[in-house]
Amino acid sequence: MRYKSELRAVHGGRGKYITGIDKELLDFSANINPYPPKLDLAITDDALTSYPDDDYLLLKEAIARHHGCRPENITVGNGSVEVIRTLCHTVLDKGQKYLVPDHTFAEYELSARLAGAERTTDYKKASLSFICNPDNPSGILLQKQEILSRLSQYTQYNKDHILCVDEAFIDLADPFHSASGTIEPGLFVLRSLTKNFAIAGVRFGYGIGEPELISSMEVMRPPWTVNALAEKAAISAFSRYSELEYSRTMINKEKKRLKKSIEDIGWKYSDGSANYLLIDTLRPSEQITGLFLKSGILVRDCRSFGLPTSIRVAVRTTEENDKFIEALEKVSSCLH
Repeated sequence: MRYKSELRAVHGGRGKYITGIDKELLDFSANINPYPPKLDLAITDDALTSYPDDDYLLLKEAIARHHGCRPENITVGNGSVEVIRTLCHTVLDKGQKYLVPDHTFAEYELSARLAGAERTTDYKKASLSFICNPDNPSGILLQKQEILSRLSQYTQYNKDHILCVDEAFIDLADPFHSASGTIEPGLFVLRSLTKNFAIAGVRFGYGIGEPELISSMEVMRPPWTVNALAEKAAISAFSRYSELEYSRTMINKEKKRLKKSIEDIGWKYSDGSANYLLIDTLRPSEQITGLFLKSGILVRDCRSFGLPTSIRVAVRTTEENDKFIEALEKVSSCLH
């Protein structure tokens, strides 16, 4: 075959695109901040008629100020997935090895395979490794020191090893444990504004690393990959980060309610720090997702993570969580 035959990764957040449903769905499959800060998304006519600055200097300066680094430590992309693809095509060659945990975000492995690399379970053989912190789908958060210890372990054996730490959910969990303010050889921190500011449709992600790696990635990424609207949204977001404290407070409050309702019906959940819950239903996940769908609730089927009896549920607003709890009780009654 002349073409690569990889399968696309499975993602949540497809509630509005599912057909055959005659009522509006509440989408609990995408882990978006239910209490986001309000952003300024207005752009000038000139921003629409002109090409963006492909160096993205103003944008990178805003990111660098937030993370306490320099613009040359920043690369940008059309969502964090594009940054992952760019990283893999920058770092990996055909026949090299990559390391990913079991049961994690599928785009890591897919991007590495598209770059021609092969999976290994031995970090000593890997040129690139991935950690999602907090983990997706479990929500478990590693402390910053544990991340840096793992980096030291990997680079001590192979000085050219790159450890990619995906912090897409950390600002809605505990930003104290972010490694984003640490510039170390071999460390690349992947970030996204999608979850924090509820702007999944805008598509903006970025990465932080040492200048040599970033410079190579900036050559590899397509030009003008961040459009004018995404750039304006990102710059606005970096002026509103303090407001995420309110988001975290509300998410934790609502999360406690969801945990109790899950415990009440006898299901188990992973007690992570993120704005979602991984739930083991002890039954085939497609059966459970089908029952929720009948109540107008879309939850994430975790078969794509290699967890055939688990679902993942986002924490949403009080009113929406009330509807989920009501649907949960109906699902439970159908199983008994």
